Amino acid sequence: MRPSGNVVRTGAVKAFRWGVAAVAMLGAGCGYRFSPWGSALPEGTGQVCAPVFTNETPEPSLENLFTRYLRNQLIEAGRLATAPGCDSTIEGAVLGIWSSPTIIPNNYRISTTVRLRLVKEGRLLSETVVSGTEDYLQGRGNVLEAEANRQAALARLAELLMRDGYDRLASTW
Repeated sequence: MRPSGNVVRTGAVKAFRWGVAAVAMLGAGCGYRFSPWGSALPEGTGQVCAPVFTNETPEPSLENLFTRYLRNQLIEAGRLATAPGCDSTIEGAVLGIWSSPTIIPNNYRISTTVRLRLVKEGRLLSETVVSGTEDYLQGRGNVLEAEANRQAALARLAELLMRDGYDRLASTW
């Protein structure tokens, strides 16, 4: 008696699943690890204050945008201090911003660089500089649409850079 096609397929599916599981288990040993997000701030740093960033660019209000997104990261990590007089702070500075057209018609790219410093009781514990770019549509002759697209791109970029910056400060490697 010959096995039916379903038996062969079922065996192949089981072998595939075992193969996927084996690859996942082998991949787990490649240096990646899972830990509670934001748990690794250096030297037992607990709750952190996030004063308003400094803005070293001619672009108004960037300091508020980046401060807001850093504070959001601290809230998500359960690290934002609510009481005044905290002993740890993350100081930020927006160092540069520029826009340029891309090779795609009507498409622009905005770039920015931000420095973050983790300071505890006046002592620098960690420092990082994050940079990134975000594309946006210039708009079709409508100045308000172009500016709204630019501001939305800045917000996306600020969120991404503050997540990356916080992760770098919290990294133990």
